[in-house]
Amino acid sequence: RSRPTSPCSARASSNLVLARPLGCDTFVAYPPASPPNTVIFGKNSDRPCGEGQSIRRYPSASYGGNDENAKLKCTYITIPQAKQTNAVLLSQIDWMYGAEMGANEHGVVIGNEAVWTRVPIDDNERALLGMDLVRLGLERGRTSREALDVITSLLEDYGQGGPCAENDPSFTYHNSYLICDIDEGWILETAGRHWVAKRINCGSHNISNGLTIRKSFDLCSSNLKRYAIEHKLWTGKGELDFAECFSDGMLDCNVKGSRLVCGAAIMKKKSGDECRGGGGSLDAEAMMEILRDHDGGICMHGGFETTAAMVSELKRDGDEGGRGRNSERVVAQHWMTGRPHPCKSPFLLQRFT
Repeated sequence: RSRPTSPCSARASSNLVLARPLGCDTFVAYPPASPPNTVIFGKNSDRPCGEGQSIRRYPSASYGGNDENAKLKCTYITIPQAKQTNAVLLSQIDWMYGAEMGANEHGVVIGNEAVWTRVPIDDNERALLGMDLVRLGLERGRTSREALDVITSLLEDYGQGGPCAENDPSFTYHNSYLICDIDEGWILETAGRHWVAKRINCGSHNISNGLTIRKSFDLCSSNLKRYAIEHKLWTGKGELDFAECFSDGMLDCNVKGSRLVCGAAIMKKKSGDECRGGGGSLDAEAMMEILRDHDGGICMHGGFETTAAMVSELKRDGDEGGRGRNSERVVAQHWMTGRPHPCKSPFLLQRFT
């Protein structure tokens, strides 16, 4: 399997050949980067040129009684259905069960990214796709933490694997996720069935196509350290550096001009530089402008292109002071393009009904 190269880096050399298509960026801004009591989420879905992606809604459902042993057919495998599912809004890739981005009726939003790691991928294995896990997290989690637990539990039970492009069986990868609600977000990074998660609840954050979590994480899979030692990825001495041990290639967070670094700089600029006591200006319109950006490689064109984009605003209605969970009603608004190239496609306001 070939490895991707950043469009930002590609501009530095006209002779650079893209060995693997690389795309997708997911962003979130919590106060003080975003307006008070407001969370702004955004994602570009970068996929093979011409691949269809549609805006779809699925209602909440119960599977009790005669449906108690109901099964769910995902893209490649079948798993037990949950007893209750949430209503979800998805920008869904037409040929698969899952989606790269979406929201649920409780104000949880999720986006995923392709990452390449040192955990081997079996091209013949069929398991859950990262996009399947996005949808499953939204359907089964009422909060970002619940969605995180859903995704990691299913990852450990069923693994991740299978072709991630309809007509290219060699296009396989692992996944990272940005999982957010009004109170907190989680950056989840995976390598096979192993994972780490870092909690966030203030400022601006973004993920791209590389591992970024180093030694500071809040949660991890139970056998992560044992696997790292047994496979000679870590000596067992000192703190485990997840990105250093598991990343297959250079860490994007250290590369000047990478899309990760470019995206972070754009967010900082749009937020009004919260590090200097300003900030609060990264609203939904500013997030749409970020997703339209070409200089940082965020809006992609070519053989691998931005096939759809999404922006969400989560706002605590009437809460002037506290950030306590359920202190006030949360109002969520979502905009999706449902078509390629946010630089020229309108973001359309979506509703669940």
